Amino acid sequence: MQKFIVTPNEAGQRLDKLLFKYLNLAPRSFIYKMLRKKNITLNHKKCDGSEKTAAGDEVNLWLADETIEKFREIKKFARVPKHFRVIFEDDDLLAVNKPAGLLSQKAKPEDISVNEEAVSYLLESHAITEKSLEVFKPSVCHRLDRNTSGLLIVGKSLPGLQHMSEVLKERTAKKYYLCLVEGIIQSPKYIHGYLIKDEKTNRAAVSDQPVSGGHHIETFYEPLGNNGRQTLLKVELITGRTHQIRAHLASEGHGIVGDGKYGSERVNDYFRRHYHLKHQLLHSWRMEFDGRCLTAPLWPEFETILRGEHLWSIYGDLQKN
Repeated sequence: MQKFIVTPNEAGQRLDKLLFKYLNLAPRSFIYKMLRKKNITLNHKKCDGSEKTAAGDEVNLWLADETIEKFREIKKFARVPKHFRVIFEDDDLLAVNKPAGLLSQKAKPEDISVNEEAVSYLLESHAITEKSLEVFKPSVCHRLDRNTSGLLIVGKSLPGLQHMSEVLKERTAKKYYLCLVEGIIQSPKYIHGYLIKDEKTNRAAVSDQPVSGGHHIETFYEPLGNNGRQTLLKVELITGRTHQIRAHLASEGHGIVGDGKYGSERVNDYFRRHYHLKHQLLHSWRMEFDGRCLTAPLWPEFETILRGEHLWSIYGDLQKN
């Protein structure tokens, strides 16, 4: 006989789903049979698996240890090196500064993303265990494009992930980005439109009129300064659609420097030759939510370009505010 206590990361789900994870090699028919025969009980009472579990509930497995071992496999997680920088961490959330080039979530089984790096980091710091991964795996609460750097929030616990997902869904969080764009912008501007995504080309287009399949988007930008050729912008992402900032600014004639999909090839060529730039200069800089204000400093490559293009002092002034 064995028993386990439902943890906060396991609470809120049906008992049968929890048992499928705990006895992950057992046929479902076996688990339901054990429930019917009262060989599995919840808080010492008969149950059918449909019960919603709560933290502190006691699940008893009136089974031989050999049977439990036969149907239970604890998987080992492959550790990977960490490339992000930690900005903030508590019991529920991990805020990281993602470098450009790192995926937020894997697209293919062999990919390494922030998710895999975050789990490895949390295992190494003993914030989680291999056993806890059986029922909940920490995951990013939102995504950044692979070649966009900056602040990314990871849910360390199920309550943390659920709460942060709700905050982002309800748009109560304020999200600010920094980017270097072509051309001179003198005044702040609120822009809105309709974004249409072509799944085949993974490219978005923006219309100023409602269009079939289009999603309404809202963006606000504020120029921080320019060097006569490019402008450093602070952008508030009001809605959050794939490629929204990149496509929206390009539709205004201000493509982001280094953006091979929406930017100017002439401008991008200059930055490739002078700085070996291979990605857009778009950085998730700051997020405000739940009374917190989290800021991710620019990565060295962005800093080098701002210094080389005589825009670094503008960023320095921003940091003082």
